[in-house]
Amino acid sequence: MCLAIPGKIVAFHEREGVKMGKIDYGGITRDACLEYVADASLGDYVMVHVGFAISKVDEQEAARTYQYLAEMDQLTEIETPEPRISGEEPKT
Repeated sequence: MCLAIPGKIVAFHEREGVKMGKIDYGGITRDACLEYVADASLGDYVMVHVGFAISKVDEQEAARTYQYLAEMDQLTEIETPEPRISGEEPKT
């Protein structure tokens, strides 16, 4: 089963011309592509699937989804360190 995980956009940046964002998942941050949610703003919540934000959700829906995923023990992926490209700074 594939799941999208809710997170909050805390920063924007570009990678090779692609709109990216730093997404906060309850204290753990990861980068995600924001091209599919072009109207996303700083502080918005998005559903992220395999590194792509696929939709925006409100804060209450994000909290509900996160709670369900935690109850099903489906949050281990975001707790695993992201692989780094040689010479790249570590991500937090």
